[in-house]
Amino acid sequence: MTASRRRVGVLLGGLSAEREVSLRTGESVAAALEERGHEVVKIFVDRDVDQVLRQTPIDVAWIALHGRWGEDGCIQGLLEMLGIPYTGSGVLASALAMDKLKAKELFRLHNVPTPPYYVVDAEGLSEIDEVHGSFGFPVVVKPRREGSSIGVSIARDLPDLGRAVEDALRFDPHALVERFVRGKEIAVGIVDGRVLGSVEIAPKKGFYDYQAKYQKGMTDYYLPPRLEPTRYLGVLQIAARAHEVLGCTGASRVDLLVTEGQNEYVLEVNTLPGMTTTSLLPKIARSAGMDFGDLCEAILASAKLHAAPPRTLDEEAETQMDSHSMEVLAAAKLAS
Repeated sequence: MTASRRRVGVLLGGLSAEREVSLRTGESVAAALEERGHEVVKIFVDRDVDQVLRQTPIDVAWIALHGRWGEDGCIQGLLEMLGIPYTGSGVLASALAMDKLKAKELFRLHNVPTPPYYVVDAEGLSEIDEVHGSFGFPVVVKPRREGSSIGVSIARDLPDLGRAVEDALRFDPHALVERFVRGKEIAVGIVDGRVLGSVEIAPKKGFYDYQAKYQKGMTDYYLPPRLEPTRYLGVLQIAARAHEVLGCTGASRVDLLVTEGQNEYVLEVNTLPGMTTTSLLPKIARSAGMDFGDLCEAILASAKLHAAPPRTLDEEAETQMDSHSMEVLAAAKLAS
């Protein structure tokens, strides 16, 4: 039994291509919180979620959504409007992290290393050979705003690139074309400002795609990663910097590539990391001595509202009166 029993609304499902992953995350989290003594209400998110939230009294919302309308600031904005504290990052940080283009622009602005890239839309697809120019191959092509490796593929020549961009555009109006970097895939877990550690991801076949992420036995994991201690510390520091640059709070997972040539590149920051049995953040937490229930409890404890509450008309009137009083006093001092 937890010391502070709360009525927690676990938001799961949603409308994105990652609905199935969200359902698995939500079920796992709900079970863990119930074991800890919390009263859990599962809220299956659809287009009527605003009405459901108004009709379902909860103390806090655990956001177990992934992808669009859940991880991109939309549901966070609704919860801010309703005054319901929630897990994860706020509206702006969520939107920035979900938008791979804007996140990479901020990384470059703040000297966080990230692979070279460009963006193409449907109009640019017909001229992809000119757009691509001398960028080189291979490249990784992904939707601008998606997760769980949905719509992601590797292109090794121009015909491959056209097909990959066309596939990515099925999920988003813009596709991100990124320089392929050969290296170790590393994920760093951060909870409430604390870097928990990291895991090295080694897919047995191909790259870390949807199947490799969610089917057992498809990937090997190394905790901690097979890195020298000084370099390992540097990777953790870069991940913490990426988390900070986007303004993230609560739990996040930072994905990086670490090359043999002593270079590190941040790929993206996930503001609502998966919490399934195969997910990376629970693996990282476990290696840091935190079981799944402890992790859920820590994330729940970090839930909050990020925006200042709107002022009432009376409060605005008082502010205006105070401002007027200050002006009168200032004028009196000048007159004396």
